[in-house]
Amino acid sequence: MGRTPREKSEFGLYHVRLRGNDRQILFDSDAERLDFLRLMRERLVSQGVTVLAWCLMSNHVHIVALDEGDLLSSCFHDLASIYAREHNTRTGHLGHVFQTPFRSSPINDESYLLEAVRYVHNNPAHEGICTASEWPWSSYQEYVGRSDHGIASTGLVLDLLGGVRQFEEFTAHFDDESLLTSPSTRMSDDGALGLARRVLPGCDPRGLKGSDPSERDRALRALSAAGLSNRQIERVCGIGRKTVARAVRNAAPLVPGTNGATRC
Repeated sequence: MGRTPREKSEFGLYHVRLRGNDRQILFDSDAERLDFLRLMRERLVSQGVTVLAWCLMSNHVHIVALDEGDLLSSCFHDLASIYAREHNTRTGHLGHVFQTPFRSSPINDESYLLEAVRYVHNNPAHEGICTASEWPWSSYQEYVGRSDHGIASTGLVLDLLGGVRQFEEFTAHFDDESLLTSPSTRMSDDGALGLARRVLPGCDPRGLKGSDPSERDRALRALSAAGLSNRQIERVCGIGRKTVARAVRNAAPLVPGTNGATRC
């Protein structure tokens, strides 16, 4: 059976995950982390993939990327192949270093973009290691001017949030119950309802069915951007699957300078 084609983003924005094969450690030292960052500059940034956020953990890597030239697959293949070869030479390891293929999730809404960036920077906090601001191996340090790694393009996210101070505040207010905290697991319906109520303050998600269609669809897009699947939205809101799918499919384009806030 062939591989399922990678889902494409309308705007070329993706949340990419690279994981060690069988959860093996990818970085045995800071020198290896610096080598990986060098390859990110050479094989992603220099080739035309814009990196908006990144975080290196012990056995996995998160990257938020803007791929306007449809280069993601080839560039990440080169990055992973070269690093794996160098890693195996240094350590004497035999076999695959990374799980293949890499995983990517399309980002089609500015709200989801911001949540993905926040999630990536808060990976050390989610793992119980330290806060985002204390972790030296992420683009957080580039955003706040404490690093010259020269990898992350910070302008879009800072424009959307309003500046460095707002970025720090936004990152610090990380909701550990968000779906983004665990991309490989499913949120319960109770958790999905709680998230929906936070995304739509002052609005009962179960009352959307009788609201104005334009306001209803805007709310459905906000729930999708927050990470709820179409099926979860259907169950939480009691709205038909076709209506949910149509609203999500017709999401408005990203507009820098707007905050994506939604009200009922």
